[in-house]
Amino acid sequence: MEKKGKILVVDDNQGIRSALGLLLPPHFAEVELIPSPTTLVSTLERFRPDVVLLDMNFYTDTNTGNEGLYWTGQIKQMSPLTEVVLFTAYADIQLAVEGMRRGAFDFIVKPWENDKLIAVLSAARDKARKAQGREVRPGTGKAGLAAAASPMFWGSSPAMEIIRRHVSKIAPTDATVLITGANGTGKDVLAGEIHARSLRSAKPLVAVDAGAIPETLFESELFGHIKGAFTDAHADHVGKFEQADGGTLFLDEIGNIPLHLQAKLLRAIQNRSITRVGDTKARPVDIRLICATNMDLEALVREGRFREDLYYRINTMHLHLPSLNDRPDDILPLAERFILRYNEKYHRAVSGLTPAAGEALRAHNWSGNIRELQNCIEKAVILAEGECLDVQDLQLGERRDLSGSAPAGGGAQTLEMAEERTIREAMTRFGGNLTAVAKALNISRPTLYRKLSKYNI
Repeated sequence: MEKKGKILVVDDNQGIRSALGLLLPPHFAEVELIPSPTTLVSTLERFRPDVVLLDMNFYTDTNTGNEGLYWTGQIKQMSPLTEVVLFTAYADIQLAVEGMRRGAFDFIVKPWENDKLIAVLSAARDKARKAQGREVRPGTGKAGLAAAASPMFWGSSPAMEIIRRHVSKIAPTDATVLITGANGTGKDVLAGEIHARSLRSAKPLVAVDAGAIPETLFESELFGHIKGAFTDAHADHVGKFEQADGGTLFLDEIGNIPLHLQAKLLRAIQNRSITRVGDTKARPVDIRLICATNMDLEALVREGRFREDLYYRINTMHLHLPSLNDRPDDILPLAERFILRYNEKYHRAVSGLTPAAGEALRAHNWSGNIRELQNCIEKAVILAEGECLDVQDLQLGERRDLSGSAPAGGGAQTLEMAEERTIREAMTRFGGNLTAVAKALNISRPTLYRKLSKYNI
């Protein structure tokens, strides 16, 4: 067998490095082993490995796995075509799953099986070398909004069929659209579908989590600023309205915009022009506006927390996405789609669901809707041992009463339910930024990881 490729091993255990120093040379042209990531940057620049086998913990008094997650991000940023395989203890598997979401190729659990280790490392090397043979520019490892967009799944429910028919009529126009629905129902995906079917599809779709923008940066982010407008304004900045010129501006979580900033947004929407912070010149913008929220805007208007004139301005066409529990026949087809997607992403070969797993998915209470189902299938595909996903792979908790009756306990919200809802809302508000979520909830990142795993978020 021809030896090819370079591999870098980063592990603080001398015994492991010695064992790998004997195991890997017959399979790789060059092998280098270092005890800690302190020299990782310089080694990457000098050695230029195809694969990095990276331990997740490097300090005897620390077992969070954060080091592995951090260095995975650093490696992928420095060298997007280098594949990372995480070396982890059994207890850190959930963190390894998070590492794969951040760009790692795969993970290996200690103690390892030699054949499996070589197979995974060889597959990672082959992928890296194949990518290096293409003309891939540095920095393209991070997909943009358009590349990350998912095709709309309409399913078979009557409510979704009505929405599909409305979209076919709405999309070719420039009508402003308001999309409502609970967290995880796919409002962003529907916005992408409307843009893709519009006459503006060749122009950008610019998405903004309006509720996550700090109040002090609201105008700068949406309308831009000129150099010198404030202390840190070292250059002109083009805001989201101008970035979307000719295309579509998607304002997600619009219900979270503070009342005093809603007037500034209304003015820009009405006039179809913006003025950059620090400037006096009005700049025309040609956008199609789509907004989304999980909040009851009519109730907010009655309470005086949302401007009535802004509400009517953004509510030309209203589409409401049903919850996943209200479209149970779509659960299994969606799960199958996610299996195919994550088979490709994570180099797995899961062929489907066992009958018991399918029944469990249909019986589960999907409070997090499609996003929760997607998260569940993603983790299951990564961790699956067999050809088909079984019940234990899904790690499901609460079941839904298919008869439509309320859950045991009269529907009262438990502390766990309240905690889960709070975490999900924070994840949505901060766009999945774990650092920001942990800070907002006043908990550590390891604690947040455990709770995300607990609630299948």
